Amino acid sequence: MVHMSDPQPYTRDESEAQRLDRNFGEQLQELRIAQAGVQILFAFLLTIPFQQRFTTLSQVQRTIYVITLLSVAISTLVFMTPVAMHRMLFREGLKDFVVRHTDTLIGTGLFFLVVGIIGGVVLVLDVLLSHTTAFWIGGAIALLAAGLWVLLPVTQRRRRRRENGVETSSRSPQH
Repeated sequence: MVHMSDPQPYTRDESEAQRLDRNFGEQLQELRIAQAGVQILFAFLLTIPFQQRFTTLSQVQRTIYVITLLSVAISTLVFMTPVAMHRMLFREGLKDFVVRHTDTLIGTGLFFLVVGIIGGVVLVLDVLLSHTTAFWIGGAIALLAAGLWVLLPVTQRRRRRRENGVETSSRSPQH
């Protein structure tokens, strides 16, 4: 009998091909969720220069805008890369390459997405409030993102590896 305080490691009985197919399917689901937010933010950013108040932005605000726009554009391209890569490599026997690189691309896309989110918030708050308040809140959002997107999963992974007696510096190839 398994007690809740003594969880067993989660394992699957699947072939390498099944694991790659499952992992790629899970990665695409993650990309669908992230892409929706990126598209909304990107559309918003693309319309800002056509607003009358855009000409009144300070040089700092314009710099924030440019960094934010470029970050979201990069995030959009990076998040779309696995689909393009899969399409170009379809039936070439390179699913392991696609899955491995999609993992890296998702992390990269999330980095540029969080820069875009923070930049968008800082830009709007800078217009509404002040530089100082906008940057403090932007910093708080950056810390929140780091805590939720990095520290929470890393601490859980380390806890699990400690419980299972696995070295924390190695990364399991199974997802």
